[in-house]
Amino acid sequence: MSFFEIIAGMIPSVLMIMSPILIAACGGMICERSGVTNIALEGLMGIGAMAAASAQFFLEGTLSSASVPVALLIAAAAGLVFSLIHAFASISLRADQVVSGTGINLLSTGVTVFLCQIFFRQDRTQPFRMGMKPGIFGIYPTAWIALVIIVLAWFVLYKRPWGLRLRACGEHPQAAASAGINVVKMRYIAVLISGLLAGLSGGCLVLTQTIQYTHTTINGAGFIALAAVSFGRWLPLGISGSSLLFGASVALSIYMVNIPSLEKMPSEFFSILPYLITLVTLVIFSGKDYAPKAIGEPFDKGKS
Repeated sequence: MSFFEIIAGMIPSVLMIMSPILIAACGGMICERSGVTNIALEGLMGIGAMAAASAQFFLEGTLSSASVPVALLIAAAAGLVFSLIHAFASISLRADQVVSGTGINLLSTGVTVFLCQIFFRQDRTQPFRMGMKPGIFGIYPTAWIALVIIVLAWFVLYKRPWGLRLRACGEHPQAAASAGINVVKMRYIAVLISGLLAGLSGGCLVLTQTIQYTHTTINGAGFIALAAVSFGRWLPLGISGSSLLFGASVALSIYMVNIPSLEKMPSEFFSILPYLITLVTLVIFSGKDYAPKAIGEPFDKGKS
């Protein structure tokens, strides 16, 4: 198999891997555009993945092919509900947003394993028989879901008044409040949207890339999505490109061993490649002032 044939064969896998990253990154972008840091994407994806895998296992025998979209809806709902914790802590209680997000990531692992013990008597879900099937040209429907979400996010953020108000909350919340914008409400909505999309992305991941949920299913995809937000400069087009880069790097870690000129290299090198690229991009862009100016700052009405 030639190099170009290998690259062409990678395209469906790249899109499959990229889609959950892009969906979660879109949620992170919306949340952080409102001024709330959301490093809980990893945990929210885990909640969504566990919910989707459980729903698919219990429903595939009764709903057949309709069980997949139902499982995705349940995953999105689970992520939304769980994100309420982050919203309440970081917005209502004005807690440190990084600490709140870290707590959710830790809590997610414990909650999912606990629920799996209740439902399945083990630390993982039972394998489901039927996941999401590839569509035209072997491309999974999750790629189209991701495309619709990112286009819709761009349209709402930059073509609708609501998007302007949301971005104002992340740049100068006091000025937004003086203009009559309910900053607290806008931030709550943004965090809940990010939870919904992160849960959906976890569902997309587990229904395309595996047959069950375990505590290692997400395996850093949420942190890669968070890096994609920063690398993409909090812009829809930017996070699309960075998600494609990270998706391609993960796919390369799988396919590179099939390239004759690289087959003698240690497989561990290709396994760490996606995370190495993530770290490099974070270092490169860490000093750039692209982030919303009020990101991570609790909103205080009395502050000028």
